[in-house]
Amino acid sequence: MSAIDSTTKQLPAFSLVLVNYKTPEITRMCLEFLQQYVKEHQIPVWVVDNDSADESLIYLRSLDWINLIERPSPGKEAGHIAHGKALDLALAKVETDYLFLLHTDTFVFDSTVFSMMMNECMQSLDTAAVGCVEQLDRGVLRDTWRLSSRYFKHYFRRAKQQLGLPSRDPKPYRETHLKSFCTLWNARLIKAHGLHFSMDDRVPGYTLQDRLSSLGYGIKCLSPRTIFRYLDHIQAGTVAATGVYGANHRRTTMYQETLKRLQLQRGMRPAKS
Repeated sequence: MSAIDSTTKQLPAFSLVLVNYKTPEITRMCLEFLQQYVKEHQIPVWVVDNDSADESLIYLRSLDWINLIERPSPGKEAGHIAHGKALDLALAKVETDYLFLLHTDTFVFDSTVFSMMMNECMQSLDTAAVGCVEQLDRGVLRDTWRLSSRYFKHYFRRAKQQLGLPSRDPKPYRETHLKSFCTLWNARLIKAHGLHFSMDDRVPGYTLQDRLSSLGYGIKCLSPRTIFRYLDHIQAGTVAATGVYGANHRRTTMYQETLKRLQLQRGMRPAKS
């Protein structure tokens, strides 16, 4: 029996949390990939709708196996702020010690990703989160080139500033924050310290990760090669689905191509239990 199989029998309970906003097609597909697994294992699924007022909300209301929270719009707010506030609504409702955040543009075709990530988390009781800092698997060559170019740009800007030349502030050349398309969080620790996903105007979860790290809790980073063995993710798919990008934008093209591929594969790769 493998380590994951052994751990699965004694895993602490976890919940799944998603936020929906006007993405009927991918929301339906995301949940259909999860349906068999969560029903068989009685996993609580919390979906927060950010005042979509479209067919995606009608679809969510028709499901009897999810817990739906309808969040009315308070007025104009940035998308990441709305997302963070929605996550905090779900966090307040979740009764399990752990929760998985998923985006509706994440498609889990192998549900052993949940036991794998719980296995990683349970190696230390002081682990606060497990996830990946990249939103797609670019491969070794592209990752190396990306890191090298960002490293050069970072130190080039620092050198210009030190010489008193005009320059933008250097950005970190390494990604350090977990991306929430598929991230496991220790909800018990978050609540024990009175923390939230939305704590400022940064991307939800970034300040939370920093605060938990400063308190001495561990953050486990999985490689893209590891996590993308179990799932597909359309980078910025939720944004592309709502038509924010132009028709010829590269992310719109990526969204459409990936969606077509997934639709062809759906019947070929059922979720495992």
